[in-house]
Amino acid sequence: MSRPGVITCKAAVAWGPGEALVVEEVAVDPPMPEEIRVKVVCTSLCRSDVTQWESKAQPALFPRIFGHEASGIVESVGDGVTEYEVGDHVLTVFVGECMHCKHCVSGKSNMCQKLGLERKGVMHTDQKTRFSIKGRPVYHYCAVSSFSEYTVVHSGCAVKISPASPMDRICLLSCGVAAGIGAAWKVADISKGSTVAIFGLGTVGLSVAQAAKLRGASQIIGVDTNSDKYEKAKAFGVTKVINPGDCDEPVQQVIKRLTDGGADYSFECVGDTGVVSSALQSCCDGWGLTVTLGVPKVKPEVSAHYALLLSGRTLKGSLFGGWKPKSDLPSLVDKYLNKEIQVDGLVTHDLPFSSINEAFNLMKDGKCLRCVIHINK
Repeated sequence: MSRPGVITCKAAVAWGPGEALVVEEVAVDPPMPEEIRVKVVCTSLCRSDVTQWESKAQPALFPRIFGHEASGIVESVGDGVTEYEVGDHVLTVFVGECMHCKHCVSGKSNMCQKLGLERKGVMHTDQKTRFSIKGRPVYHYCAVSSFSEYTVVHSGCAVKISPASPMDRICLLSCGVAAGIGAAWKVADISKGSTVAIFGLGTVGLSVAQAAKLRGASQIIGVDTNSDKYEKAKAFGVTKVINPGDCDEPVQQVIKRLTDGGADYSFECVGDTGVVSSALQSCCDGWGLTVTLGVPKVKPEVSAHYALLLSGRTLKGSLFGGWKPKSDLPSLVDKYLNKEIQVDGLVTHDLPFSSINEAFNLMKDGKCLRCVIHINK
């Protein structure tokens, strides 16, 4: 069997922070040991892609190919890869599972020590890139870089899925939808009859809402400044929506009044550390639990009065909803295929690859939930 060679294909390349993406011809190296090369079929735009693209905190990580929520087909495999064969359908994931490190075997965490969140724009294995333009390296994003016709990922950062799974919808489970459902089920473990407050009604927040509804929450309060999201929120289980701009008092006071002293659970799905404090204050004394999911755009430090914690509240962080991708995602895919969870209703736009900048604009302007980009259209 001949070894795979370099592929030349189209990719949407970001040349600088906030600059429009340019569809370029890029060279994609063959997979190294423990890696697979994937033909990307569909990829959805996540808010964190936009946040990192706009950020000027790491200007050296350009040119760069963003994208991490994706479905595709294995085109070739590197040495030592036995789990995948050419033609397998997969989801890419931005956190991997090596199955062997302290965290993977602990049963307590999904923070793989070998394949954790990659921030340097390179591959986990050799700290190099697999993309280049005329010999110039092009940086990765989250070790996935799905805004390309082909990409290379570590075999631990992919999950095999059934060929029956619709590629243009299942891709949402590789980040946002899974993150929201997992935060509600695995991290918070929402109980029946409980009260829930959700700050931010985007894809992640609505996924928290549907998971809370499925657990039998009695009240699901959504908080968002964008009234265009309210009808969709109700369809996903939100029982009351609050616009902080319409309140004469802090929103946490409104929530406390509606829930007889505070919600049992609150979720910060905005990416704003100031909102984390509001979410914590909206919880009840004694057992109130706040889960933060958002990636902050500015001011990463969280501040809260110590009395909030002294009174029994808990603040927890959640990455990818606590799911271990290889161990847990297949069951979530099955729930989607069995129509036990909603995904399709979160897709507001289907766009061809050539319209990727339109997707970024829609996300920036708050006019979409998820844009699915069809790579070969």
